[in-house]
Amino acid sequence: MLQARQRFLFLGLVLLASCDGGLRVKRDGNPCTDNLVTLRVEVVDAAGGTVRDAIVTATNVDSGRTITSTTGEKGVTTAVNEDIGEGTVRLTATAGSKVSAPAEVTWTCDECHCNPTPDAVQLQLNP
Repeated sequence: MLQARQRFLFLGLVLLASCDGGLRVKRDGNPCTDNLVTLRVEVVDAAGGTVRDAIVTATNVDSGRTITSTTGEKGVTTAVNEDIGEGTVRLTATAGSKVSAPAEVTWTCDECHCNPTPDAVQLQLNP
């Protein structure tokens, strides 16, 4: 009887140990959705200085999908990303009453990601 109890205790400890450090499946995320491709947009004033808190609007001219973001401390935003979709995207910036001339970027998509050409844009606010 004592041997049977010891066997059950041993078996129970083995099962308990396997729960803690047992078989683990490494689940890498989907590489197509984990890291979105972004467009770097810098907003500058007429003198070339960076503009904080400028509102950047990106609109896909075909689908009408829009992403709006605000520049950070260094006058840059990377919130415009591949979710905007394939095709031509028009970008503008505003800060108070000042507006930039529009710029265009072309997003080209493959089976996994969309990439912008060019991959960075500088928008200059009109004086």
